[in-house]
Amino acid sequence: MTGFLFGDEADDFFSSSKKTTSQKTDAPGKSDESPLSVSQLTAWIKRTLDQNLSSFWIAGEVSNVTKASSGHVYLTIKDATSQIGAVIWRSSWERCKFDIKEGMAVLGMGKLDVYGPRGTYQVVLQKLEPQGLGPLQIAFRKLHAMLAAEGLFLQDRKRPLPRFPQRIGFVTSPHGAAIHDFLEVLRRRWPQMNVLVIPAKVQGTGAAEEIAKGIELANRIDPALDVLVVGRGGGSIEDLWAFNEEIVVRAVAASKVPVVSAVGHEIDVTLCDLVADVRALTPSEAAERIAPSRDEILETLQSSKLRLASMVASKIRELESRLNGLVRRPVIEQPDRMFDSLVQRLDEIDYRLTEGIDRQTEKRQFEFDKLASRLETISPLKTLARGYSLAMDVQHGVVLSRVEQTRPGQRIETRVSDGSWISIVEEIKPAKKSSR
Repeated sequence: MTGFLFGDEADDFFSSSKKTTSQKTDAPGKSDESPLSVSQLTAWIKRTLDQNLSSFWIAGEVSNVTKASSGHVYLTIKDATSQIGAVIWRSSWERCKFDIKEGMAVLGMGKLDVYGPRGTYQVVLQKLEPQGLGPLQIAFRKLHAMLAAEGLFLQDRKRPLPRFPQRIGFVTSPHGAAIHDFLEVLRRRWPQMNVLVIPAKVQGTGAAEEIAKGIELANRIDPALDVLVVGRGGGSIEDLWAFNEEIVVRAVAASKVPVVSAVGHEIDVTLCDLVADVRALTPSEAAERIAPSRDEILETLQSSKLRLASMVASKIRELESRLNGLVRRPVIEQPDRMFDSLVQRLDEIDYRLTEGIDRQTEKRQFEFDKLASRLETISPLKTLARGYSLAMDVQHGVVLSRVEQTRPGQRIETRVSDGSWISIVEEIKPAKKSSR
C-alpha cells in the first residue's frame, strides 16, 4: 500500500504548520502589487517546502528507472492511482546495496523538492530499501504465467508479415503522435499503402476494452486488412498498462490479421508485445517493419538489372568464344580431311581383307587339289583305264560283284574307260572251286 510515512519530526511539522497559518504570511504578491515572475514563484514554493516540510518515508512501486552518466538515478514511485518523480543523487546511490528493477516495491526516505526549470516537484531520496515486487508487477507476472501456459507467447504461432501489404489498420488514438509518426514514415517509404485508423483510448479507464473492440472490428473489415498495428506513442509503464490487460492480449492472439505491436516504449515490454506476431519499439519502427523502402527496392532492382546485364553479356562472350573455337576446328574448316583418314583406314581394311581372302582361297585350293589327287588315285575310272570294266544291274542300278547277283535274261550295263554297253545274260558260269 503506497502512502506517506513521516518520521519523528511529524509532530514538529504539524505544530509549525499551525503556527504558520495563524501568523501573517509573507507570501509574495500580498503587499507588492507587481506580478511575480515564474522563477520568483518557483523559488518561493521551493523555499516554503524547505522551511515547512521535513524528511519523510514513502512506499511505492518503482518504474521508469534511468541511470544517468553522472551517476544520479531517476525513477518514478507509484501506487494504483498516483505517481511522483524521484531522484537519488550519486552520493546517496553509492550507499545503496541493491539494484533497482522495474516493478520493485521500495521504502524510501527523502525530502520534497521543486525542480525549477520545469516547475515540477520531486522526491530527493536519501535512503532506499527494497520491499519486494509491487502490485502491478505481481499482476503482470501472474497474467504472464497463465497466458504462457496456454501457449499464447510461443514463437511457432507467430506469422510473418506480407512482403507488400496494401491495406493496413491501426488501432490507436487518432489524435496522438503515434499515428502521425507512423504515417510520415509510410509516406516516405511506400506511399501507395492505404491506412485505416480505428480510434480507441490508449490509456486510462476503459482503454483496454476499446483497444480489444478495435482489434475485433479490424478483423471484420471487408476487404480484409493485410496487417494490423496496435499501439501508442510511448509513455510510462502506467500509461502503457492497458496493453497488459488480458482482454487486449486475447484479442491480439485471436486476430486473423497479422498484428504488429507498437506500444512505443523501448524499456518496458508489454504482454501485447509478447503475443503479437511482430514487436516494434515505436510506431515509426512499425512502419519500417511493415512497409518496404521504395528507394531500397528501386536500388535493388537497378542492381539486379546491372547484374543480369553483366551475366547476359558474360554468357554471350562465353558462347561466342565457344562458337569461334568450333568454327576453327578442322571438321568445320576442312570437313573432307576428316573423311580422308577414314577412307584411308577403310582402304587398309579392304586390303587386309582381300589379302586374307586370297590367302584363304589359295590355301583351300591347295587342299582341294590335294584331296582331288587322292580321290583320283582311288577313283574307279582309273581302274577302268587300266583295262577293267564295271557291270551294273540296269533295273536296280547296283554294281554286280558276284555271280549270284545275276540271272538269265537280266539286263546288264557294262562300263569301260571310254563308254558302256547293254547286254542280256544268257548263261551263268560260277567259278570253279579249287580242291585242296
